[in-house]
Amino acid sequence: MKKKIMALFSGLLLLSSLTLPGLTQTEKDILENMIKALGGRQSLSEIKDTKISGTIEMIQYGLNAPMTIYQKEPNKYRMEMEIMGLSMIQVFDGKKAMMTNPQTGEIIELPPDQTDDMMRQALGNDATLHPEKYGITYIFKGKEEVNSRPYLVLEQKFQDGFTSVLYLDANTYLPYKSKSKTLGPTGSEVESEVIFSDYKKVGQTMAAFSMTIFMEGVESIRMNLNDIAYNTGLDDALFNLK
Repeated sequence: MKKKIMALFSGLLLLSSLTLPGLTQTEKDILENMIKALGGRQSLSEIKDTKISGTIEMIQYGLNAPMTIYQKEPNKYRMEMEIMGLSMIQVFDGKKAMMTNPQTGEIIELPPDQTDDMMRQALGNDATLHPEKYGITYIFKGKEEVNSRPYLVLEQKFQDGFTSVLYLDANTYLPYKSKSKTLGPTGSEVESEVIFSDYKKVGQTMAAFSMTIFMEGVESIRMNLNDIAYNTGLDDALFNLK
């Protein structure tokens, strides 16, 4: 069960951008406009940690659970969920990914493929503003229409070779969708899509309060956020499991 739940989350990638050697002016302009749409360089650089609360619905299993996500710059991550009365915690401390077994409470170090997924999820605003530090590159793939709306398509490649495709609204430059290959519930590679919607103002930034994950075209997860809070003073100890 824990492997299936981890696999379902692997499609959620935190978006990154800009100022990379070799980018064309078009790509630089697109990525800079995305940063402006998300709140601008100054506002994003002032965010040192983020706390997110909401609910997660795992459609395939008929489960609905409260969740809390913590992210601390530049690359620490923690997710807490309560599933059928059982608590599950996943953390990435900047190097290692760990989780608790919800049935036994045992702390488990995750294998390399799941660690890589969590490492990408853990990337925050520093990766958005300075992707060259993290070996992230982009290629503009042109425009594509989805449901009669135009989107700018960017191929995003990470240093480890992982590739995703980002769709930015051609009018607002806000992220609409991310596509990538990831591990499905059976352990085989599947195509994952994350749809971002219900954007709201949080301080000086814009954030998606709803995310839907599709696996091979099948709706698998819905995440609805209740609150996003910045700079709450998260301690590094929060990202360690003992």
